[in-house]
Amino acid sequence: MKLSERQSLGLYISIPFCRSKCTYCNFASGVYPASEHARYVGRIIEDLRAAQAFASGNHLHLPIVVDSIYLGGGTPTLLTGELLAQLFAAIHDVFAVAEDAEITVECAPGQIGDATLYAMAACGVNRASLGVQSFVDVEAAQAGRLHTRKQVFEDVARLREAGIRNVNLDLIAGLAGQTLESWEESLEALGEAAPTHASIYMLEVDEDSRLGRELLSGGARYRAGLVPNEETIIKLYEHGVEFLSKAGFAQYEISNFARSGFESRHNLRYWERKPYLGVGLDASSFLYVAEARENFSALRWSETSELGDYIAKKGAQELQRLDRHMELEEEFFLGLRKNSGVEVGRLKNHYGSAAVEAMLMAAEAMLVDGLLIHEENLLRFTPRGRLLSNEVFAAFLSLPGV
Repeated sequence: MKLSERQSLGLYISIPFCRSKCTYCNFASGVYPASEHARYVGRIIEDLRAAQAFASGNHLHLPIVVDSIYLGGGTPTLLTGELLAQLFAAIHDVFAVAEDAEITVECAPGQIGDATLYAMAACGVNRASLGVQSFVDVEAAQAGRLHTRKQVFEDVARLREAGIRNVNLDLIAGLAGQTLESWEESLEALGEAAPTHASIYMLEVDEDSRLGRELLSGGARYRAGLVPNEETIIKLYEHGVEFLSKAGFAQYEISNFARSGFESRHNLRYWERKPYLGVGLDASSFLYVAEARENFSALRWSETSELGDYIAKKGAQELQRLDRHMELEEEFFLGLRKNSGVEVGRLKNHYGSAAVEAMLMAAEAMLVDGLLIHEENLLRFTPRGRLLSNEVFAAFLSLPGV
C-alpha cells in the first residue's frame, strides 16, 4: 500500500441498541433501556478523545483526516437527535473530517424518527444503509424485523427528501420460509426502490444467533425447520447476482453491488487494509505502526462485547500484532473478497517474491478446481469460488510463516 493511502482514516462507531433482536443476528447488539443511550454515547466520546494517546502508547500512526464515517449497529437511529449531534460534534473536535467524506448511518426501516432524520442531515450524513432483509412482510416479521414493505419505500423517500440520496438496501438469502418465488418478489421490490447500492448476504449459521444455535442443535424454534437447504440458498444468491447485474448494479465484493461510483468507500477500507478506528461495543480497529519495528508492522484490536463492561471501562481489549507474514495472509483473504482480486506484482514488490510464490503454490489446487483465476497479474475468484470462499481462505491461512 502506498504511504499516502495510510494518511486518512475510516471511523466506525458501534451503536448496539435495538427494539428487538432478530433471529438471525450474530452481532453484539440487543434490547437495552433508553436510559443507557446517553451513558453509552458519553463513553464513546471519551474513547474518541483518548484515541490519539492510545495510538501513541502502542507505537501506532493514527491519521487525523477522516474520509469515511460509519455508524453501525444495532440501530443507530434509535439515538435521539441531540445525542447524534453530540457524537458528531465530538468527532469534529478530535478529527478533521474531509469535505467529501462518506458518512453512513445504518437504519432499521420504520424506526427513523423525524427529529433523528433532521439531525442526520444536519450532521452531514450523506449515505444510509437499510436492513430490509426481505420485502415479503411475513418473512420479515418471522425473522424479527418490525417493518413492512410499505415502510421501506416510505423511508427511502424520506431519506431522499432530506438530501440523503445514497441509499443501500440489504437482503438475506436463506430466511426461514423463503422460496425462489418470494425471493424474486424481494428482488423486484428492491429494483423498484432504486437504491444506489445493494447487499446480498447468505444466511450465516453459527452459535452467535438464536436461529443459528437452533439449526446447529436440530431444534424447531424460530421456524428453523423452514430454513432453505444450502443448495437452495446458493441458488437464491446466484439469482440475486444475476438480477442485480441486469438492473445495472456491478458486483465489486462477494456480498456487495453498486451503481457506478457508489461503492461503499468505508467497507472498501476493510478489504484494502486501509487504517480504520472502531469505537464502541465489539468494534474492531486496524492501524499501522508509526515507524518500522522488528516485531510487528500493524495492530488489530477489538472492544469487549459486553455493554456493562464497556460503559464501566472493564472490558479488556483483544490486541493482535501483525508481522509481515500475517499481513501477507490478509492481503490474500481480504483482497480476494473483491471482484478485482489481488495484484500479485504489487505484493511481490512489497513482501518479496519468495513469500508470495509460496502463497501462489497454495492456490494451485484451487486454480485447477476452478475456484480461482490467475491472469494479467491478478488472482481472483471465479463465481463458483465466491460460493466456497471460506474454504479458499482456510487454505491460505494454513501456510506456515515464510
